[in-house]
Amino acid sequence: MIDLSQWTPRPTPTSAPMAGRHVAIVPFDRTAHEGPLWEAFGGIATNDLLYHFGWPRMEEATDLGAIVADMNANRGFVTCVFTAPDTGLMMGMASYMRIDEKNGVCEVGCVAHGAPMARSPAATEAHYLMARRVFDELGYRRYEWKLNNANEPSHRAARRLGFTFEGVFRQLEVKPYGNRDTAWYSMLDREWPVVRRAMEAWLDPANFDADGAQRRGLKQIRDDLYENGS
Repeated sequence: MIDLSQWTPRPTPTSAPMAGRHVAIVPFDRTAHEGPLWEAFGGIATNDLLYHFGWPRMEEATDLGAIVADMNANRGFVTCVFTAPDTGLMMGMASYMRIDEKNGVCEVGCVAHGAPMARSPAATEAHYLMARRVFDELGYRRYEWKLNNANEPSHRAARRLGFTFEGVFRQLEVKPYGNRDTAWYSMLDREWPVVRRAMEAWLDPANFDADGAQRRGLKQIRDDLYENGS
């Protein structure tokens, strides 16, 4: 049994800047970010990219900005914006949410990767940096990823990053598109060291050839670490 007799509540995660090789993370600022994020997500096609969020239909950048600003002001979200380190180009966003400081639990949600970062090292590095803040800087015990069970790309992303599937909460919510069954994934503090090492190994420039293709996949690296007892 884990001894939690000395456990104390954890600080609230923040969106304070984080810097990596492929991505720089900054706090959401509606004035500065709503337009560039709208463009990064494809303009009106933002509705398709964010379909599984179940948000109201958006017609322009101000609609996106209003929704994200409201989540941060009234729903306890802490939104991180992903930018290109060299140009400042807006690439995507994700939020710390459902934050439970008392128990050291929070979720990463409303994850949206625009075309500039989709399926790229920047996407992996962004989630590495966000998880590192939660586990290494703040000492959280549990990090969650939840998704519409019909969203197969999000399932793949969660599994690839090292989250463990826990089950499906059926008919959890009513959304504009209808019923939402919510799949739950988690990552625990005791799992994070191997997940972190795998991410760092995958992000190492030596893991990519001259054309930018990966030499070993993230899951392969993680599986090798577990097999070797690392």
